[in-house]
Amino acid sequence: MRRRKKPDVGVLLDRCLAAFVEAGTLDVSLDQLGRRAGSSKRMLVHYFGGRENIEEQAIRRLENRLREQFAPEAFPPGATAQTVMSALWDRTTAPQSRGVLLLVMDLSKRAWSGSKRAKRFYEEQQRLWMELLMRFLPDRATVEEVLQTFQGAVLAFLITGDREPGRRAIVRVLKNQEKVRSRA
Repeated sequence: MRRRKKPDVGVLLDRCLAAFVEAGTLDVSLDQLGRRAGSSKRMLVHYFGGRENIEEQAIRRLENRLREQFAPEAFPPGATAQTVMSALWDRTTAPQSRGVLLLVMDLSKRAWSGSKRAKRFYEEQQRLWMELLMRFLPDRATVEEVLQTFQGAVLAFLITGDREPGRRAIVRVLKNQEKVRSRA
């Protein structure tokens, strides 16, 4: 009897995360995850110990990928706030980012419904965005205003599919902040 080679658990996890992103939600059955991962429900449970562990590890992997994608070091020294925000907007609203945006919205909905893990995810994303934007904007109040505008623009983009109103709103907020600083 031939024994199967043990699959790379990291590859299985990447495939599970890809299934969640493709669906735009964590609400994917274990059977679907198994098929997408090239495995079975039984083997996923064997390797990860259950659905909650799969979700936890997939969320952690998503956090790490988002952290890398939106790291302050990803922008050239001396970049302006407008250049950074424009790049962030383009990355966030790129067609290939739609599944990630929907998955983040699913996690936000879970946080609103009381999920502690989803709330930690949301809080960590907020912290990372604040840390990033503080490098390019003058103060915490400005960062909060820009971040709130950005988040609202993302929600509107997901609903309408139109990137431009959000881009214009972000540019407007940044220009208004520049005017306020120049008067001070």
